[in-house]
Amino acid sequence: MADAEVKSQQVIALQDISLKIFPGEFTSIIGPSGSGKSTLMHIMSLLDVPTSGKVIFESTETSQYSEEQLARLRNHKIGFVFQQFNLLPRTSAMGNAQLPLVYAGVSREERKKRAQEILTELGLGTRLQNTPAQLSGGQQQRVAIARALINDPSIIFADEPTGNLDTKSGEEIMKIFEQLHHQGKTVILVTHD
Repeated sequence: MADAEVKSQQVIALQDISLKIFPGEFTSIIGPSGSGKSTLMHIMSLLDVPTSGKVIFESTETSQYSEEQLARLRNHKIGFVFQQFNLLPRTSAMGNAQLPLVYAGVSREERKKRAQEILTELGLGTRLQNTPAQLSGGQQQRVAIARALINDPSIIFADEPTGNLDTKSGEEIMKIFEQLHHQGKTVILVTHD
């Protein structure tokens, strides 16, 4: 019996994309699964590097940045909200919300103050010490939003942020993004609908 040859097939996720997003815009990237939405978001948010082409962030071509500079830029300028929440399972809402501040070297006292303020603003003032398992899906997404906002980023990237939520919770989360936009944040939302 002959070995079957496995041929690799090159997948082009993005081709001939030219996109400019201005500060304060609310932009939705919409398309079916597999259309390259998340790939585009990962490249725009500096999580992935394009194989060709360039990304310009605040007037600077990002290929000039080192990995450390990109990490610092993401930590200070970009907030991320994902469909899967990506919360630490054994860590309280307070602890999860504070993570970007830990990486930014903010004092423990200031981290606690800022996390409590933002979680309270998002309606979780009575759930500060709850772990993700003790929170509903909508509450977990609010913790993820708090974590994204804690460093006061100028851009919020949200990848299918309502995909794991019921309709009511999804509508509440979308209202939060609309409020952020009205506060002057740039919001880039990836969704299939």
